[in-house]
Amino acid sequence: MPGRKRILLVIGGGIAAYKTLDLIRRLKERGASVRAVMTSAAQEFITPLSVGALTADRVFTELFDREDEHDVGHIRLSREADLIVVAPATADLLAKMAHGMANDLASAVLMASDKPVLVAPAMNPAMWSHPATARNVAQLKADGISFIGPNSGEMAESGEAGVGRMSEPLEIVAAIEAHFARNAGPLSGRSIVITSGPTHEPIDPVRYIANRSSGKQGHAIAEAAAKAGADVTLVCGPVTIPEPGGVKVVRVETAREMLDAVKAALPADVAIMAAAVADWRAEGTFGQKIKKDGSGKPPALKLTENPDILATVGNSDAGRPKLVIGFAAETQNLIENARSKLARKGADMIVANDVSPETGVMGGDANTVRLVTKDGVEDWPTLSKQEVAERLVAVIAKSLKEA
Repeated sequence: MPGRKRILLVIGGGIAAYKTLDLIRRLKERGASVRAVMTSAAQEFITPLSVGALTADRVFTELFDREDEHDVGHIRLSREADLIVVAPATADLLAKMAHGMANDLASAVLMASDKPVLVAPAMNPAMWSHPATARNVAQLKADGISFIGPNSGEMAESGEAGVGRMSEPLEIVAAIEAHFARNAGPLSGRSIVITSGPTHEPIDPVRYIANRSSGKQGHAIAEAAAKAGADVTLVCGPVTIPEPGGVKVVRVETAREMLDAVKAALPADVAIMAAAVADWRAEGTFGQKIKKDGSGKPPALKLTENPDILATVGNSDAGRPKLVIGFAAETQNLIENARSKLARKGADMIVANDVSPETGVMGGDANTVRLVTKDGVEDWPTLSKQEVAERLVAVIAKSLKEA
């Protein structure tokens, strides 16, 4: 974490409050200075004594504290931090933030602050999915509040499972580091749109056209770009891998949904189309599951071509990103096909890789790529997908600097 960053940690009242003790320890290990504000509900789960022992500072709990409020303490707390982290952010805290309430120290600090805020929600799945919470989250995002999580899993207090678990301390730390990297890294101030994973094109309610893409390479690029300081929007098809920290994730199913999401994320400085978009979809989907009729003949399935997202972005007349990067996943004629794609689709770079079954690239953790530009072909050695992502981000940063 660059420098000695000052973190103000607002601890809400929920069973996940116990995780904040580890979060404080992890932040202190990385050289951060941590001060804590606890709601009255938070003190039902953990004590100010334990929090203060880890922060090595006083823990703030009362709005009307004579010692602090003689110099407007809630204003001072809110302004002295580099970043405010709310964890756990309960449904009640989110509602207060969204509606501008300031009737306790935590909400007053958040209302008085002019600093960035990162929230880590934690609540019962039914509370997270409630329309009121959804409205509050949408309002907070529109207000510029950043979110990490919540995750899916079993709830500690009820045994129920679903979305609502607070992100783990190391995930929150990664999001905090990504926040500060955006102001210090080689891509600081740059916006990047990345697509990742496959698309699923429905045939009937249970069947679809897809491919074997895992999304690992696209997600690795998103994570590396965020760590380099970029403001990243990841448009993600159906995958089972964790979301990278510090990026905005937009989940989609089909190629048309992915194109709409990419358009909504523009303008941007860079577009990286790493998703393995299905080339075709069924011309018309069946409303019910297709059944065999005993004839031994398969039903007629008419296909139509999906929109070409890379070509749409690369050949755009208005608002085209400074850099447009595509991927060529091929099983034959790798360089020839990559050069053709570079020209036809208006890209500046093509990351070409052989995805024949024997390579293990699809779904694997390693990749062997060739970077194709109008100036030539650069061969990269076999690297982990994370290393490929870091090398590609370095190339992007250099290209933008020289532009």
